[in-house]
Amino acid sequence: MNSIDLVESFSEFKDLKNIDKQTMQHVLEDVFRAMLKRKFNTDAHIDVIVNIDKGDVQIFLNKEIVDDGEVEDSNTEIAYSDAIKIEPDFEIGESVTEEFKFADFGRRNVLSLRQNLISRILELEKDHLYKKYKERIGEIITGEVYQVWKKEILVLDDDKNELILPKSEQIGADFFKKGETVRAVVSKVDMRNSTPVIILSRTAPEFLERLFELEVPEVFDGLITIKKIVREPGERAKVAVESYDDRIDPVGACVGMKGSRIHGIVRELKNENIDVINYTSNQQLLIQRALSPAKITSMEINEEEKRVKVYLKPDQVSLAIGRGGNNIKLAGKLVGYEIDVYREGEVDVEDVDLEEFIDEIDGWIIDELKSVGCDTAKAVLEMTVEELVKRTELEKETVEEVFKILNAEFE
Repeated sequence: MNSIDLVESFSEFKDLKNIDKQTMQHVLEDVFRAMLKRKFNTDAHIDVIVNIDKGDVQIFLNKEIVDDGEVEDSNTEIAYSDAIKIEPDFEIGESVTEEFKFADFGRRNVLSLRQNLISRILELEKDHLYKKYKERIGEIITGEVYQVWKKEILVLDDDKNELILPKSEQIGADFFKKGETVRAVVSKVDMRNSTPVIILSRTAPEFLERLFELEVPEVFDGLITIKKIVREPGERAKVAVESYDDRIDPVGACVGMKGSRIHGIVRELKNENIDVINYTSNQQLLIQRALSPAKITSMEINEEEKRVKVYLKPDQVSLAIGRGGNNIKLAGKLVGYEIDVYREGEVDVEDVDLEEFIDEIDGWIIDELKSVGCDTAKAVLEMTVEELVKRTELEKETVEEVFKILNAEFE
């Protein structure tokens, strides 16, 4: 192998991996110098010239002319009699420049040189990839599904870089096949065993925010600001938006004519129900909007405990809670308060507040029941075991035990 073959092979590697010429040149110089330093114990007398475009490397050794018989190191010194053979005008103390032939490296050194170059280029490529995606965290990436595994999907970007979309970062209804196109946001970039690992996400709030920027020009241009996003991926999301231009209706602009803009986002998110809310600094009004479509009759806000009691008519309670309790959970996250739902109306004198059962039912179970609007014994008994298991985080056996205790109260 000669120098031209070696440099040309790495010029091709450079083109494939998008490493700029200057960086490639520095790497080649460094690797050659390191090899020469090991050979001569110093590189102070060596000039390495790399021409990437021509695929050429030239190595020159600068040797000092000394009297015949006084050469101590043939690598850095040359006898006067040998120097005048090159150029008759040379004098003692001057320098002679000789070209070091690539073949003098020896086959073993050439192979070692090649391995070192490959190692350095791969390190550069990994570093380049890490920095590139570190700067793109929060951006949407469109890639091709290359491999589908049980716990994750391997996605290739336009440059054939490998990206990971874990199952935990996929929407429940997501189903991808090899060769399909997938959109996701860059969630995290790690270095594992000196290799960059790029993690994608379709469940992050940032993914929904980027989709709004793609579908709604006013959001992209900054005329509408997304104040906060909370999501239950694949189920429901609430987006608080605000416009500093009174002429723009932020909710209307985000939804679009007959829902034209929001429909594209909903389809991408596998029919995730998206509530777009007009943001306000008025906490009471924001809570009312957050619990939409339910209509609140009144509320009591406790700033110290960051809790709010909302009172609704009986027919509005289920709307406020939502399927699986998603609506009330997301509303609470959006406004930053724990929301307790209470039915408004005449109190049933025969009914009993759940707090009365604190000796028999754990407090956290009572809190869980209250979070879905069941603040009295009869309110719990009006629901089925299956419905409560679905809406709360309680086990079936726990709910059945609660029913047993409450039923005993009215027997």
